[in-house]
Amino acid sequence: MSPKIRAATFDDGGPAASAPTMPAPTMPVPKMPAPSMPVPSMPVPSMPVPTMPVPTMPVSTMPEYGRHRKHRGTGAIAYDAPVDADYVVYRLEEAGATLLALPGTGWTTRLRQSSLDIVRSALDAYGWVAAPIRPPVPSAEKIDRMDEALAWIPLIPLDRFVLRRIVGARSLIHPISDRHLFSWRRLGLTLGADHKAVQRWHEQGIAMIVAGLHARG
Repeated sequence: MSPKIRAATFDDGGPAASAPTMPAPTMPVPKMPAPSMPVPSMPVPSMPVPTMPVPTMPVSTMPEYGRHRKHRGTGAIAYDAPVDADYVVYRLEEAGATLLALPGTGWTTRLRQSSLDIVRSALDAYGWVAAPIRPPVPSAEKIDRMDEALAWIPLIPLDRFVLRRIVGARSLIHPISDRHLFSWRRLGLTLGADHKAVQRWHEQGIAMIVAGLHARG
């Protein structure tokens, strides 16, 4: 076969150019299941939470100065209690409430407290204030106790008249609202002093009354 015939045979799409192509066989790949290893479940240790006891502070048994105001008239302080600062303040405030509960008109008892300037001036001022609700008239026993307690104020020496005025003013308690007619700040403005100083002077006056009562026996 000449070269021309060989070229025509392969270049013209003859039998040699159209040789069939066999597809490559595809082998299925087997899928192996992944081994599942069981995960061991470890129990979580539960640590007990320690409960710390709440510390309880012991309640002081010392009497708080002025605690009697919450229990006035309820028998919190016995009439025969030891004479101390709380007892004296309690009796004075009880006397002040009894004094302001007395009727402003009618019969007079000629009480000895009328000789105290601060009490008399407070009575005059109290009488001009409109009081829509009148407290009950005190009993004869309370009036006697009032006379006894207000007679303690002169136990403060006369040269300490400022202490007398402070103690007398602080003993005046409104019989209905149970509040002081003269607050510490009001007394401080009246005396031209700091209200904390007025509180200290009041304690000094009460201490003088306690000392005077102990001296009487």
